Amino acid sequence: MNNPQALPKPTSFAATNAVFIGRSIRHSLRNIEALMMAIMLPIMLMLLFTYIFGGALDPSGDYVNYVVPGIILLCAGFGSSSTAVDVATDMTNGIINRFRTMPISSISVITGHVAASLARNLLATCLVFGVALLVGFRPNATFIEWLGAIGIIILFILTFTWLFAAIGLVTGSPTTASSYGFALLFLPYLSSAFVPTNTMPSWLQGFANHQPITPVIETIRGLLTGTPVMNHAWWAIGWCAAILIMAIGWCILSFRRNGGK
Repeated sequence: MNNPQALPKPTSFAATNAVFIGRSIRHSLRNIEALMMAIMLPIMLMLLFTYIFGGALDPSGDYVNYVVPGIILLCAGFGSSSTAVDVATDMTNGIINRFRTMPISSISVITGHVAASLARNLLATCLVFGVALLVGFRPNATFIEWLGAIGIIILFILTFTWLFAAIGLVTGSPTTASSYGFALLFLPYLSSAFVPTNTMPSWLQGFANHQPITPVIETIRGLLTGTPVMNHAWWAIGWCAAILIMAIGWCILSFRRNGGK
């Protein structure tokens, strides 16, 4: 009697993730409009605050050194928000069901989106930083401080990319995912990104001082420009680590609840 046909061997986790990362990067390269918007919007805001509002906010002309760390995080957040739309699109167009029939870990499609978003946002952040240098940003960080600032930026991008991926999984459509993602982008405006929190109304200062964005911005600002970091770095790492763990767990549970593996 003939042996039954052997089932195909499951593809390795590394190979599956490599394929999905490549897929998401190709999608990003084809969506030039979204990539350009993720770069141009932060640059336009930086020019707006530097040349139009900067003189009123800081007559000394040093406002560019204050605002650039906030613009960098705004760039990272705006770029990460597109992950919610990409994930929601995959969840609603039927492609995920096809992946689930294959001998692969289909949740790798989410890690592919996250890795591609991280690469895309790091590129956009570098370009925004280059423009900041052209308009007068003058960091005085040491090599170790540069490494620390870059590490915090990468951690922030990774954290919020996973958070936006989770939002894309639980929303019913790309339009809804985009709306929720847009709402989160208001957090930098309610932080120390553009003005010191002590200039805000007293009822708003408590929120601005204790939300996740402020310690991240103050840490980057301190590392790059020499302002006091104090305990902001520990709060920044703690906030990002807590949100990252929550977001990854949320992604896994939401994907499995929808029949994933």
